[in-house]
Parts: sequence; structure tokens; C-alpha cells
Amino acid sequence: MYIEKRLEELGIELPESSEPKAMYIPCKQAGNLLFVSGQLPCKLDGSLAYTGKLGESLTLEQGQECARLCIINMLSAVKYQVGDLDNVKSVVKVQAFVASKTGFDQQHLVTNGASELLFDIFGQNGTHARTAVGINQLPMDAPVEIEAIFELQE
Repeated sequence: MYIEKRLEELGIELPESSEPKAMYIPCKQAGNLLFVSGQLPCKLDGSLAYTGKLGESLTLEQGQECARLCIINMLSAVKYQVGDLDNVKSVVKVQAFVASKTGFDQQHLVTNGASELLFDIFGQNGTHARTAVGINQLPMDAPVEIEAIFELQE
């Protein structure tokens, strides 16, 4: 329960895992890898914390907060799948999609909100390969969506 204790120390409460909004599953395990579907920046009640685009209606700091919320929701899905977050050996890869106004070029800094949180929670095991992509639109007008691959304990 080390990771659960770390979340508590950081003041993070995981939401209940929610039902998918379309035809997919939240997590798919292949061997000791767990592929987690894209997560949106939802609050504990399931509503989006923000809508809109970075560089237009949202600031860099709001985008980083969205990235953190995506990770919190992701950890809820992971916990639901594997039962205990201590079953996570490492974070392998993070891919972030940032809805951005043309000319906004700080998707990598938005994604730092997710990367820093994963490091704060998992330490060196939270470091990962990463992609940060700027796009025109996300589902439900979400500003950020993040997917990831986790390595599980054998």
C-alpha cells in the first residue's frame, strides 16, 4: 500500500472508476504491460474540470492542472484493473493530446503536469518516454487527453 500512502501524502483522492463514454475498455493487459485508454480531466463528480483550447480560453497552468487530473483518473482505472497500485512496476510511456489554438506551442509544458505527478507518486519508476501532440479538438471539448502504458509486477 506504499503508492496509496503516497497519494494520501500528496492529498490526492482517486475517483471511482467510471464507465467508458464510447465503445472501448479503460485498460487492456498484454503480458505484464497495461495499456490505459485516453483519460480526460474529470473532477471527482465525473464532470470535466475545463473545456476549450489551450492558448485561447485556457492558460498553460490550467492545462497542466488538466494533465494532472488525467493522471489521477488514469490511476483510478489502473487500480480498478489491477487491484493495488503497488502492482505497478513502472510507467513506460505517456502520450498526451492537447487541444490547442493555432500557434500554441507549449504542449510539452502542459504535459509536464502529468509527468511531474507520475514522478511525485512513483519516484524513478514514474519516469517515462513521452509524446505531446497539439490537436484541433478532443471529445466533449476536453482540453487534454492522456493515455499511457504501465509495466506491472510479474
